Amino acid sequence: MVNSTDVFVVGGGPAGLAMAIAARQRGLHVAVADSRRPPIDKACGEGLMPDGLAALERLGLQLPLAEAYPFRGIRFLSRELSTDALFPASGFGLAARRTVLHRVMTERAAQVGTELLWGAAVTGIGADGVHVGKDVVRARWIIGADGSNSRVRRWAGLEASYRPRLRYAFRRHYRVAPWTDLMEVHWGERCQGYATAVSDEQVCVAMASHDPSFRLEDGLKELPWLSAQLQEAEAVTTERGAVTGNRRLKRVWRANVALIGDAAGTVDAITGEGLGLAFSQAVALAGCIEAGDLSPYQKIHDRLALRPLLMARLMLTLNGRPRLQHRTLQVFRTRPELFRRLLALHVGALPPRDLVWDGLTLGWGLISA
Repeated sequence: MVNSTDVFVVGGGPAGLAMAIAARQRGLHVAVADSRRPPIDKACGEGLMPDGLAALERLGLQLPLAEAYPFRGIRFLSRELSTDALFPASGFGLAARRTVLHRVMTERAAQVGTELLWGAAVTGIGADGVHVGKDVVRARWIIGADGSNSRVRRWAGLEASYRPRLRYAFRRHYRVAPWTDLMEVHWGERCQGYATAVSDEQVCVAMASHDPSFRLEDGLKELPWLSAQLQEAEAVTTERGAVTGNRRLKRVWRANVALIGDAAGTVDAITGEGLGLAFSQAVALAGCIEAGDLSPYQKIHDRLALRPLLMARLMLTLNGRPRLQHRTLQVFRTRPELFRRLLALHVGALPPRDLVWDGLTLGWGLISA
């Protein structure tokens, strides 16, 4: 067990490992502790948008193409309607099993010299350092990367947040050949379904709903087109659940403690931006730590989260509104350039201010549809 370190990261998921790698790139000594052992899995849509891939590359990481599957854009489906938009500049996203991503990031963190403490339970933080079991590790900086129910956030007195509205999500993998090279979002009355190929023979299917009793099978009954694609497919993983939603914290740092990833607030899974956001936060936070001042991190964090939060709110206006879903897809079909621009905004290829004009254009299209 290490006795002291520059940076102690609590949580060894993708956000924590990204933080460790970014800090090591700046020459800082880093320790990461997690009570779990790799590979660590979690329910998610498992797709990285082009901007998320770019953030991953800044950490010196690339997903192995043999264990990932590219997607060229997004397809929206609602009842009998569907409409597509491709990423700008011939860009692409990559989807891979969460366990593959975690393995690759763990290997990279070890390669750059991170002290990895698996199976190590952090029981508290204080002026004397980080309490790991019966030991205390002195740390100049403490980073909470321990998820949406972060204990570090609670210990640091950073729990205050703007009221979130949560949804309940479930994920399962099916053995079936991909039927598209697009990430699909299926709109139902009570849920959204997401289908993303993660290999040549496996598709990740996720569902999200405000109803806590809602499960993946309920969603498939509500989304017959998606259900038909999976009719002969074998489920190869068990159903795994998670909570998603937009949650903004009033502060993401105090003294020598900072938060990253879901511990620092969340964006709804409908954006597909959670991981990419965490990777960008890691790079920014490492710069603040190197400079010896966490205070700029708040503004940087809020700026990074602005676009995903705006896009999540925009897309969630369709939630539970079948007529609005139908009319929106009709507008996108008749004005495909609008869907393309919104997707470009979504992945950061256009500035957030353009969302105002495109939102007005979409609104007028809905009125006149």
